[in-house]
Amino acid sequence: MRKPLLMLAMFLPFSAFAQVLTVQQVEQVALPNGSEMVADISPDGNRLLLTTGTYHGLKSFDLTSGKTVELTNGSGSGYDARFAADGKTVVYRESTYSPQHLRETSLNTIDLTTGSKQVLQAPTRNLQGVRLSNNEATVVNNGKASAKSFNGVKVQALPTLSINNRQLMLTKGGKTKTFSPNGKQYSYIWPSLSPNGQNVLYYVCGVGAFVCDLNGKNIKSLGQLRAPKWYDDNIVVGMNDKDDGEVILSSSIIAVTLDGKRQALTDDSVIAQYPKPAQQAGKIAFTSPEGKAYIIHVSK
Repeated sequence: MRKPLLMLAMFLPFSAFAQVLTVQQVEQVALPNGSEMVADISPDGNRLLLTTGTYHGLKSFDLTSGKTVELTNGSGSGYDARFAADGKTVVYRESTYSPQHLRETSLNTIDLTTGSKQVLQAPTRNLQGVRLSNNEATVVNNGKASAKSFNGVKVQALPTLSINNRQLMLTKGGKTKTFSPNGKQYSYIWPSLSPNGQNVLYYVCGVGAFVCDLNGKNIKSLGQLRAPKWYDDNIVVGMNDKDDGEVILSSSIIAVTLDGKRQALTDDSVIAQYPKPAQQAGKIAFTSPEGKAYIIHVSK
């Protein structure tokens, strides 16, 4: 068996203001094609989902064996592609065009063990939000939620976040309503529910990241934290990137607690973007603009 294709990155992370996580090391992943973008990391931290900078195609990369498996060559399939909780099911989108030349998006799964595929949502113009929970997905299409099981078991739809006309929406009890806790005058992106389903994480364009409860109350600012992701129920990781309007000048991976502690997990020697956490494994994957992949090994 081949050894892990990982190379130690030549920089040491540092803390800013307070320690949130203990950084053990940061490693550069030797990607099979040299340059790709990390779409997600498996819950056990042993596999990466890889795509291109334009989200075209999707591959599974085994960090232990170095083996790469092409999952799909579809357009847009790398956008929001995710591992399910079982670590063997991948949920991904795919863009196609209707006979009327209208762009549509489907939602699909692939079992990494068997290679079998399943369509959770047929091509549609209005795929707005997806929530994964265990072996099921709640899909919001045109404001309506439907629950889809990966194994054929009947399930019920869970509260799910989505974006419609730049507003943050919440589908609950079969009804989709505008949520937008900071007001409808803002644009919202990157929404997600905490692992325990009790808190909402979102980013207000031009303002920063926030967390609130399912009633839109108890709003807490997390500061400038783009592309935020839950590490666990109390810690969020994201990036603090800076540019000159055209070129990204710097970017670091930041960990923030809900009570305000904030820590930089990387330093200025690499432009670190779009963190993908695997709390179970104590790993956070990220990508640089050059298409280089890294993994931060952390503990609490």
